[in-house]
Amino acid sequence: MKKTSNFENGLIWFGAGVSIAEIITGTYFAPLGFKKGLLAMVIGHAIGAILLYMAGLIGGRTEKSAMETVKMSFGQKGGLFFALLNVLQLVGWTAIMIYDGAISSSHVFSTGHIIWALVIGALVLVWIMIGISNLGKLNTVSMSLLFILTILLSFKVFKGVNFNSQAMPDAMSFGLAIELAVAMPLSWLPLISDYTREAEDPRGATLTSTVIYTLVSMWMYVIGMGMALVTEESDIAMIMVKSGLGLAAMIIIILSTVTTTFLDAYSAGISAESLSKKVDGQKIGIIVTIIGTIGAIIYPMDDITEFLYLIGSVFAPMIAIQIADYFILKKDVTESDIYYKNMVIWLVGFVANRVFLKMDLLIGSTISCIIVVILVKVLAEKLIKD
Repeated sequence: MKKTSNFENGLIWFGAGVSIAEIITGTYFAPLGFKKGLLAMVIGHAIGAILLYMAGLIGGRTEKSAMETVKMSFGQKGGLFFALLNVLQLVGWTAIMIYDGAISSSHVFSTGHIIWALVIGALVLVWIMIGISNLGKLNTVSMSLLFILTILLSFKVFKGVNFNSQAMPDAMSFGLAIELAVAMPLSWLPLISDYTREAEDPRGATLTSTVIYTLVSMWMYVIGMGMALVTEESDIAMIMVKSGLGLAAMIIIILSTVTTTFLDAYSAGISAESLSKKVDGQKIGIIVTIIGTIGAIIYPMDDITEFLYLIGSVFAPMIAIQIADYFILKKDVTESDIYYKNMVIWLVGFVANRVFLKMDLLIGSTISCIIVVILVKVLAEKLIKD
């Protein structure tokens, strides 16, 4: 298979970061005020970036897909459990992305969202059929256009932002804001190795991918928060209408939605391949896109905060165990059927994350969960022999 360069990986993850979902999530930070909202974004993305880098490095070094690396900690059938959860997550993301893109586009031009859902879904299918190794020139053109348009969008937004805006009484807590910032990079944890495994320089590609995605994702969050502060609206549809960006806004919405949703659908196919060797990843990606398009047409998906928190609860303890096994304990249980010890520790981490969310910790639930799970994992290895 043709190997991908650091530049190509950077383009892929630039496309992942420029996303309408990121902009929408950024609008949730507006009630905190600009400075406090920005601080929560920076802290959350820094935590997410460290975890994303470690996940990508495991896949890059071992040349395994994301879900194949999970089998190194949970065994063959244990890995299938997470592959199934990841496919479900990605079907959800595909539908959410297409829905967000369609709704936003429909309000820019005052049309129904169904036609835009079909257009976006069709473009995602084109990207999938071209394939990850052959996207070089198309991605270069797409990302260049997105880069120029998002800079124009940034100038327009920040002309009117009050950088000294204060937190509103109904603002979310600082800890939950950190969680919303961590959640987006965390949702890419079960995907990044699908791309770094094909890199010429695994370490360089992982670092490039992580840094570019993190910076661009934060940029989108800030644009979303800025747009909400300028327009004094919380609904993305009304924000787009009041932004007065017209055609430029539509191109940003559609192109960013396609480049991000492609990664979701493509990785759903890669994850499905780890469920069975008979599965064709590209065909599964096509099926996921069709299901996502239908879902975007039928179901409203306006508030995704609970979905993001749930992703964190599932994948934070998973990556914590992988980090402990690969970087600290140097342990590989790929040949096991199910490695029950780690499955139990994951369940403890999942429950702990849900409890930490309710406790509303200042540092957020994800980093608290990661610390607890790594400590439990290291102690369990010392105290409980296989």
